[in-house]
Order: sequence, then C-alpha cells, then structure tokens
Amino acid sequence: MGEVAAFAHVLTHTGALKTIQEQVRFARARFGSYDLVDFVAVLIGYILSGEPTLLAFYERLAPWADTFMALFGRNRLPHRSTLSRFLAALGQITVEALRTRFHEDILARKPFPSPGSLVDRAGRQWLVIDVDGTRQAARQRALPQTDALPAPHRRFGMVCAPGYTGRKRGEVVRTRTVILQAHTHQLLGTFGGAGNGDYRGELRRAIAVIRSYATHLGLSPTSILVRLDGLYGDAAPLLDVLTADLAVIARSRAYHLLDLEVVQQTLARTPDQVSTHPESGMTRALYDCTSIPLTSAGPTVRLIVATHAATGTPSTVGVERDGTIYELFVSMLPSPAFTASDVLDLYLHRGSFETVLADEDDEQESDRWYSHAPCGQEFTQILAQWIWNLRLELGQQLSQAELRTTEFAPVRSAETPSTDELEPAEAPPPGLCPRFCVSLLNMDE
Repeated sequence: MGEVAAFAHVLTHTGALKTIQEQVRFARARFGSYDLVDFVAVLIGYILSGEPTLLAFYERLAPWADTFMALFGRNRLPHRSTLSRFLAALGQITVEALRTRFHEDILARKPFPSPGSLVDRAGRQWLVIDVDGTRQAARQRALPQTDALPAPHRRFGMVCAPGYTGRKRGEVVRTRTVILQAHTHQLLGTFGGAGNGDYRGELRRAIAVIRSYATHLGLSPTSILVRLDGLYGDAAPLLDVLTADLAVIARSRAYHLLDLEVVQQTLARTPDQVSTHPESGMTRALYDCTSIPLTSAGPTVRLIVATHAATGTPSTVGVERDGTIYELFVSMLPSPAFTASDVLDLYLHRGSFETVLADEDDEQESDRWYSHAPCGQEFTQILAQWIWNLRLELGQQLSQAELRTTEFAPVRSAETPSTDELEPAEAPPPGLCPRFCVSLLNMDE
C-alpha cells in the first residue's frame, strides 16, 4: 500500500492522472457510476502488487478498498468482474489515446541528467535503442473434436494464436514488440499481436516512436543506433530502418550474400580480427566487408562475417558450410570508428535486453494475462510500462547517480617511421585490439 500511495501522489502531483481522466475517454452503457479512471486506479494497484491473479489481488485489497480508491480521489472500488468486462469492451481508439499520453509523458519528463551515450573511436556520440519481441504462451486443454460436436470456444481465441513458443510451454502465444532505451532502461513503447504478431508493422511503429524521441532530444536520427535480432534480418525490415535514416546493427539471415564475389575474396584473406567471448569462450574469426549491396538495387551496408568451426552440436544461429559456421551481421557503423570486433560486441551486448525484461517480469510481471481481449491486454501493458518508467524516476530521486558512458579507445594515428635502427619488436598476439575504456551501463544492476 505504501508504494501505491507514493505512485498515486506522483501521478496526481504531475497531472498524469488528470490527463488520463480527461483525454483518454471510453463511454459504455451499464458501467453505473464508474469512470475509466476507476479502472486505471485498480490496474495500477494490480501492476504494483505483484499478485499473480486478479482474484488474489482483490482478496489482499479487501480490507483497505475504500482507502485505496481514496488515494486516487475516487470513492468506490469496481468489482473484479466489472473490471474484466471493462477490459473486454475497450476499443482501439481508447488504447491509442492512452499510448499517445504515455509517449507525451516520456518526452515531458527528464528523470536522468542525460539520456546516456556511446562514444566511438572517432569521438562521435551515439544513442543505443533496442527493439525486440517478447512472447507469452498460453496452455489449452485438449478437447474432443468430432462432426457431432460444435467447434470449441477458447478463452484465448482473440488474444492468442498458434506461433513460435520458444522455450515456453503452451499451445498458443501472444507476441509484443518492446522498445528499450539501452542507457537508462526506460521503456519507450509496446505493440502486441496474436501469434507471432505483425513484426514488420510493429517495427515501423517503433521507428516512428524512436524518431520522435530523437527529435525531442535534439538528436539527428543518424546518431540513433537501433539493435535488432535475426527476426528483422531480412532486407525488407532493414530497409524500413535505413529509410528512416537510423543507424542499425542486426543479425542477418541473407546468407546468399556469402556467394558474392567481393565477400568470397574477403573470406579468402586473413581475418581482420579474432574475437573471443569473455563468458562463453567462443572464438570467432571476423571478416569486415565494408560495402556490400543489401539488395540488387542497394543500398550498400557494412557486413561482418563471423566464422567458427562447427561442433557436434547443431548450431541454432548461422549457416554451416564445409564444417564452418558463418554468422552475418549487418551494420551502418563507420570504420575505423568501430572495428569489426566493436560491432560484434555491441550486437552481442543486446542480450542485456533480456535482463531488463526479466527484471520487469520479477517486479511487475507485465506479460501475465490481464484480459482475454486484445485491447484490454494492450491497454494494461501500456500502463505497466508507464509504471516501470516512474519506478526508475523515483529510484533516481532517492539515489541520484550519473549514467556511465560507453567510450571506445580512440583510433591510433599512424606514426612516421624513424630512420634510426631499432630492435625488432615482438609481434602482438593475433586479433589483439583496444578494448573498451569504460563499460556500458551494467544491465544486471
């Protein structure tokens, strides 16, 4: 109840609760004396409570129901069945109105002294933003299906669909695309869909959010670095990002690029660098192809080919040819401001996104089922991201700390050789390259 009281005070003091009440409208008959803000108050409490089900939350809230609603300036707690009907009846217009208010709140608030940055070897600053999908699986019991029986009615029929479940158990899934500001851990948006979702359409909407965020910060879109996983590794999604003038690092699935003559010539040479992962110990030989056509009509991109020997265990990423695993990484980052090893390290560090999502699940469990209707589920997950950002802001107020900046060692300029005789220097180990001077914000903190 203490945390709910703090959030109610912040939302009231900043005018966010009033903005939701006045600008997010939903009119429906038979809701009695309840207004949309009554249900928003209950959802905020449910998100903060960490309770696994709405029933458990209501049982915990029962002794303080009137006090709880009074924190938000309301006097009556809606029954949980009324809340479920409200979420089921929500329309897309209401969801988009809440999303708009959420994005306006992100731009209006400055919880951190700076948004953070990444400084390359040439001294240029970049802002890193991750876009990725997370999914929640739902289990359904097996039902007999014969000509004599009607088609089964599934509760998750509207909000879920068959799709890729990954390591999660279930028969149907729902996928949502999440936008993360990698330096501050602020969540900038969520777009959900049944099954595997419309990943390309959701990416386009994410691009619009990122450009608006960059404009508000006074940054050029070309200084925004978007990290994408292999889901977006085809030419069409990458063209959407490049057309928006955003920089990108992505794992590519276009393995036909390996057959290009310029790539074959690069692979025939000595690797540009050799990279060893500090945790897994995997060693990759890196080949830097600086100007490769993404499609026959362009544009040209920088292609990093990472190779390592195949093992007895089948590789889940890359393609195997003649006992060698080839992984492709597409980027627009300039060289020598970013070496091939820098590009690979930056991409692999996007795994820290999973740590943030895990923290979100531990604190708020945003992927739990709030509603069996798509709009109700989306409405509550937008609220959950709003609460997450406010938690970051309150934590910053309690313990202020400047964001650490990722800064690469500067490029060494070539020195003029001396005419004096010098003793031959010992050759450095292969693949040795300058490492980071200051590490990226620790995602595990």
